[in-house]
Order: sequence, then structure tokens, then C-alpha cells
Amino acid sequence: MMKFSSSFARSGRFYVENVLYFQMPATRLTLLVLAFAASVHAQLSLDVPAIELKPKPEDEEVETTFKFRNKGDKTVKILGLESACSCLSATLDKAEYKPGEVGTGTATFKVSTFVGKHEKFVTVNTDNPKQPDWQVNFILDVPAVVDIKPKNLQWWIGDAPLPKTCLVEFVGNEPMKIVKITPTRQNVKFTMKEVKEGRQYLITVTPESTQETTMGALKIETTSSIAKYRYQLAFFTITKKPEPQPTAATKP
Repeated sequence: MMKFSSSFARSGRFYVENVLYFQMPATRLTLLVLAFAASVHAQLSLDVPAIELKPKPEDEEVETTFKFRNKGDKTVKILGLESACSCLSATLDKAEYKPGEVGTGTATFKVSTFVGKHEKFVTVNTDNPKQPDWQVNFILDVPAVVDIKPKNLQWWIGDAPLPKTCLVEFVGNEPMKIVKITPTRQNVKFTMKEVKEGRQYLITVTPESTQETTMGALKIETTSSIAKYRYQLAFFTITKKPEPQPTAATKP
């Protein structure tokens, strides 16, 4: 299997981009569709618009292989590869592909703390002037284990110091419990109530005062057997209320 070094690859213009899939604007989705449409008539081409990966919550990394074909009438040479993201490495099995030849690529993602859907793509530089850059799209879908809503409890300076709540839900296959909560600031009080054993916990936070700017968090320790989910954060802030935006004057 052929694997280009990152120093060689930089000269070959191989790029990696990581964009939150569920926050992707419409223009981004359009580009993805157009890229696939263009690939239908290109030389190197996949049979699908994107390669989907669905790791398990406990996975630290996930590896996938993908097939592609040279649909053109000339041999295509791969000039270089580079990963600009530490979460992704990729290889191709050969340095050139003859007309009609099927190639195999391998991509490895470090899942780390990713949750939800993420789009990633790599662009491979070739010697083909009609397709100098070939884009391979990936969608990484990591199932959630913990869901905290809202993630941040907000007060404005001068608000009444009334209590606010957030709900911690353990939505994975494994029930969990909260064993300890530690605030990073001492000017708030909190209580915790178990709503559904091993699944739902309601945390109530009350500031002692709202006269000063405060940014803090609750460090939530759980019984998760998966190390990366054992500790969670819920945030609280006391900040100045934004000034209202001036309305544009209307012409008579």
C-alpha cells in the first residue's frame, strides 16, 4: 500500500476540512451535491456522494476502506497527499490508476470527543488537467451518550437571582448515574434531583447575586464505563445584556 508523507503531500495540495454536518449551510450542501455530480463525469470517481461511518460510542478511532474507479481513458497519477487535521489519516493503494482500473483507499478517523454528524472531505491532487483535484467526501456519525439541555444557563447582570435548571440525559445503551458535581465558581448554589434512575437528572442552579460578570461551569462526574464520557460540563454565565440593535430609518 502506498502512503505519502505529509512533507511530500504539502507540495501535492491534499487538503482536509472538518465541518459540523448538522450546522452545514445550504450552500455547503449544494457544493457537496455539485461535487458528486461533477465526479460522475470525472476520471477518478466513487459510486456514492459520501462514505458514511458510524462508530460505536466507545470507539477511539474508526477505519474504513473505499473503492473508486478511473472512468477516464488515460492513466491518472496521484501527486500527493496531506492531512491538515490530526483526526484523519488517509492512504491509497497505488500511485497511478489505468483506465477502468479500480483502486482502494483507506481512511482512519480519531473519534476523540466528536458527537453527532460531521462532514469531512479530502482533496487528492492528480496529474490530470481535467481533474487536478479530486474530492472524496465522508460523513462521520457518532451516537450521543450524554445530552445536556440547555448546555449553558444564562442570567443578565441585574436580573433577579432566580433558579434555573438543566436536564442531564444519558441516552446511550448504558445507564449512568451522577456521582459528583463540582462548580468552578463559588457564587452559585446547586441541587440535583434524579428524575429517572440511570437516565435523567435535573440540576438546579441559583446564583447568589447577578451584579457581577461570571462565567463558570459545573463539573459533572458520572459512572460511565467509557472514559471520555465520565466527566461532563454544564455552563453558567452572568453577563451584560446586549444593547438592542438600532432599527433602520424608514423613508417616507
